[in-house]
Amino acid sequence: MTPEELKALRKDLTCTAKELAAALGLEQVTVLAWEKGEQFPTKPFIDKMEQLRAKGPGAIPRKSKGQDPIKTLTDAAFWELVRKLAAHKKLRDEVTKMAATYTDPADD
Repeated sequence: MTPEELKALRKDLTCTAKELAAALGLEQVTVLAWEKGEQFPTKPFIDKMEQLRAKGPGAIPRKSKGQDPIKTLTDAAFWELVRKLAAHKKLRDEVTKMAATYTDPADD
């Protein structure tokens, strides 16, 4: 994968070098070195990047830039969602799959 292809991938995934690095389990400096042509990704990383491309921008875990999570607890729409999750197993299963691509704020 050339530096230009890597930059195109990040554009397709609408992500930063730091976000791509996190999705690959790497440090940002490694992705930046790939983009500069100072280093090149190995086949396993190329394969993982192609998998990310196939999944689209949603495959990149992003830190929430929304409101304070504690304030969410006062939002009626949040509790409506919680009630639906509690009542519908199929919805819970789908949300569980989606949530696997997001980082846990408790890990920050």
